[in-house]
Amino acid sequence: MNVSSSAITLAITGASGAPYAMRLLECLLQQQQQVHLLMSSAARVVFATELDWQLPAAPQAMGNALRERFKVSAEQLQVYGKEQWFAPVASGSAAPKRMLVCPCSTGTLAAIASGASDNLIERAADVVIKERGQLVLVPREMPLSAIHLENMLKLARLGVTIMPAAPGFYHQPQSIDDLVDFVVARVLDHLGLEQTLQPRWGYGEES
Repeated sequence: MNVSSSAITLAITGASGAPYAMRLLECLLQQQQQVHLLMSSAARVVFATELDWQLPAAPQAMGNALRERFKVSAEQLQVYGKEQWFAPVASGSAAPKRMLVCPCSTGTLAAIASGASDNLIERAADVVIKERGQLVLVPREMPLSAIHLENMLKLARLGVTIMPAAPGFYHQPQSIDDLVDFVVARVLDHLGLEQTLQPRWGYGEES
């Protein structure tokens, strides 16, 4: 598979927040972005719990299910298994320069901070950091322990963007979807992608 220079790696881990992941994936695909998707086993459990959607464990079957849902091609959306070490995302010579982990579990956060690279999600993040690409982590945990905060600080000092899934309320949300869109819109903003989910502060208001 050819990897576009603008391709994006999206990793989904086992933290609560499956709606954020699904909405983000939907928006990326709607913008014709090429997405390399990595999903942990725990994330599949969360999807079943929060979205009532039991995704297949096998990467190929999972990819087929997701492509059918979003009506996209295999060229646009590719799914890789956790030990698929020949995936483009595992090498600095081929990996996309932008990666999102949404939601990001504190376990994955710790592994990335330590450079563990024990599975493809951790390795892909390690590659983006070492290649000085853009890595955005969306943790969803509360309260945060000193360990969590120290890991976040360590990664932030390396240039990683930490964006907790903490929606605002100044836009007067009327539904859960509005709260989800708030977080997804901020992530898209940081990627430099156009979005109409949430107006930027001060725009569209009368002066």
